[in-house]
Amino acid sequence: MADTTQSDTDVLYLGLLAPALIALIAGLVIHSFIIGVNVTDWWKGRPVTPVDLIVTSLGISRMGTQCANTLYTFLIRLLKLDSPITVVIIGTVYAFFAYANAWLISLLSIVLYMKIANFHTKLFLYLRGVIIHRTVCCIVAAVLLSAISLIEIMMRAITDGTKDGGNNITRHCNSSRTLYKFIFGGSLPQIFSFISSVLLFILLYHHTAKMKMSSNLSINLETYYSAMKFVSFTCIYSIIYLFGHFACLFYYSLYCVSLSWFRIVLEFLPALHSSYLIYRTAKLRSQMSKVLQNLIDFLHQRKDTETRENIQM
Repeated sequence: MADTTQSDTDVLYLGLLAPALIALIAGLVIHSFIIGVNVTDWWKGRPVTPVDLIVTSLGISRMGTQCANTLYTFLIRLLKLDSPITVVIIGTVYAFFAYANAWLISLLSIVLYMKIANFHTKLFLYLRGVIIHRTVCCIVAAVLLSAISLIEIMMRAITDGTKDGGNNITRHCNSSRTLYKFIFGGSLPQIFSFISSVLLFILLYHHTAKMKMSSNLSINLETYYSAMKFVSFTCIYSIIYLFGHFACLFYYSLYCVSLSWFRIVLEFLPALHSSYLIYRTAKLRSQMSKVLQNLIDFLHQRKDTETRENIQM
């Protein structure tokens, strides 16, 4: 009976590997496209905006998150390489990139508002100059915050794993409690990301309403509406992603049962958000159109070549 249950579990995890790989490949393609476009512009000496720098960093962090999640599914769940050190290392890498992703989304919301708003107070102009002209420093600060947040959690995980190394069930449940503490401790960047998105939306809405009430009818509000749509989408993404992980870890802490399928579904969200970034960014949208057009032309050319070969035969 136990062998049958173990066999069914192995088949389940083997079935989960396929969607995990699909999510990984889709994410790698989308994120690497964003990184490639911006890095190519920088390499060729073209101007790179602060938004480009943050979006590129977002792509890198999301690639790291998806790679760590796929490694967890493959090594821990499928191959059963669930030693405490392996679990801690993969969990730490995943948490680091997840934290960085949340801080970078917050930074993106702040930079977008700084670029769009037209306040003329000295404090606002000073902050805009610091944030926009020192975007690289802000990105480095976000990465350092992510690393610092993990130090205590990683040490606790290593200690718990060493104490309970002889008991698999106890170890995994303690690992669950450690992850539960991690998600509450690590919820700060996620909450800050959510708050920054909400504040940005409120400020944009208030600013747009004031401009509509003004007598200047030549003002183009499309930029503001596009920004509000992007912020709304980002806010929804942050809520689903945060509470999805809360649900997984809360369920695991109660029943010691991993909702691996749900975690894999959650990993499609960053790729979806990056796709929306491509759609909303003019440069990325233009480059994606060129890539798709070249692909369509290549397929048509190949089809025509095959047709001519069949006629000749």
